[in-house]
Amino acid sequence: MPTKRPAKGKLLIAEPSILCDSSFNRTVILLSEHSDKGSVGFIFNKPSPYIIKDLLPDINSSLKIYYGGPVSESNLYFVHKVPELIPDSIEITNGIFWGGDFLAVEELLKDNILSKHDIRFFLGYSGWSEKQLEDELSITSWLVIENKFKNLFKVGHINFWKNELIKFGGVYRIWANAPENPSLN
Repeated sequence: MPTKRPAKGKLLIAEPSILCDSSFNRTVILLSEHSDKGSVGFIFNKPSPYIIKDLLPDINSSLKIYYGGPVSESNLYFVHKVPELIPDSIEITNGIFWGGDFLAVEELLKDNILSKHDIRFFLGYSGWSEKQLEDELSITSWLVIENKFKNLFKVGHINFWKNELIKFGGVYRIWANAPENPSLN
């Protein structure tokens, strides 16, 4: 099931071996860029305590903001599936886009046109330097899978990691059902 080859548009599933890494423990990351120069992705299953209105008070939107990763955490990023509404978007993979004209996004939010099924906002991103992700794959920090979801934005964040890990079977089923903090078991 894992491809072992990272590529733009694929998903990274955190291996149980990185349980002690507070940034990546139990994460599912959409790779938005991968080349020989490095990789960029966004954690799709870790909501922050913030909503759009918290960061942009002029916009009355309760869309959640997710923790995208430990790099540039003071910057807001977005991934979406509505390039026809957001000019200058960059396609990641089949129907999923990164960035674009933020002024257009603000207007769409003010007009209540975007929903949580169209766009996801992130504070920060996950980044790897040249060959860093491949090195992490070689020490079993990540599983790489195809993104086979019809709409990744509709996947619930609560059991996303667990449900994907269970699909690998064997010892992964045990880890998927382990408590988040094993020392509390």
